[in-house]
Amino acid sequence: MKIGVVGLGLIGGSIFKDLKNLGYEVVGVSKSQKGENIYRDYDVLKTCNMVFVCSAMNKTLEILDCLENFLTPETVVTDVCSLKGFVCNKRRSYRFVPSHPMAGTEHKGFENSFEGLFNGAKWVITPVFGESNELVDIIQKLGAQPVITTPEKHDEAVALISHMPMVVAQAIFKTAQDNDLAMEIAASGFRDMTRLAMSNEEMANDMVQMNSENIQTSILKLYKSIGDLTSSNYLEQIIDIKSNRQLRF
Repeated sequence: MKIGVVGLGLIGGSIFKDLKNLGYEVVGVSKSQKGENIYRDYDVLKTCNMVFVCSAMNKTLEILDCLENFLTPETVVTDVCSLKGFVCNKRRSYRFVPSHPMAGTEHKGFENSFEGLFNGAKWVITPVFGESNELVDIIQKLGAQPVITTPEKHDEAVALISHMPMVVAQAIFKTAQDNDLAMEIAASGFRDMTRLAMSNEEMANDMVQMNSENIQTSILKLYKSIGDLTSSNYLEQIIDIKSNRQLRF
């Protein structure tokens, strides 16, 4: 099987490195990255059986459109965007199966990509145009666990566990940054709470702009949870939260 990877940032670069290590014939397409089996033109994808589109969300639709000029109807194509609704509005001339690996770091770029990024991770698939056993097989070989759902449910869920926490992390840092003493004595708790504030700027902006309604709803739910915690039996509630977290993670 020949597999193409468009966009070699953190996610695309990690997929590229993992697939090479697994023995697949892999080609990358990148405007900025150079190296063995990395090209600048989509022509190299014509003979691929599968293509991962790992570009920024604001560029993904343009790339998916462009690939229709190069790929056969049998080629399996997936994206890795952290939103799924906006890529599911158009049927493609190839076998498009939208997906989203729930993995990453606060860093960006090929230089920060690495083998094993997806080990133990969930990888969401929203097969609105049909399923692909081949994609599921590759995801599992990358060490991830496929989770099937709808685009709507996915976008609501990631607002709660990824997009809203990123905004909150940025808000926490913004709130504290002008207090010199707070910045001087801040330690591991503050560092851990604000790690997501270091997220890729382009990706963060895309998330907020494109999933704003779900993020706003999530922030309102967070505000209610904070109110419930501070106005009720706090100790009882945090014991319940800790117990629930231990069961799930």
